[in-house]
Amino acid sequence: MNIVQFIVSIVLFFVLFFGIAFLLNMILRSSWLLAYVYPIIVLLIVDDFKFTQYFTDPGFAFPEVFGHLVNLQVVDIFILLSGFLGTIGAGLVIRFLRKSGYQMF
Repeated sequence: MNIVQFIVSIVLFFVLFFGIAFLLNMILRSSWLLAYVYPIIVLLIVDDFKFTQYFTDPGFAFPEVFGHLVNLQVVDIFILLSGFLGTIGAGLVIRFLRKSGYQMF
């Protein structure tokens, strides 16, 4: 992976998940909703089979996806971590805005 692609991917994941988490936290009046859901999103990003297989054949699906997680490259881990940091950042911003008196948040 090119260093430019790596930096753009990190920024893109951070901004993307910050925005999604901010909107969901604002609409659902929660601070950490997407931070709890993010590991499931990571599993869906990493796997290469249908989502329904988690329910129809969990004996195959979970070991397979955990094998994929163990074999991730370092750059992929950093990119996925930047998305998680975006969700944490959105939770912190929402909490700050609520403490500052903004009723919308």
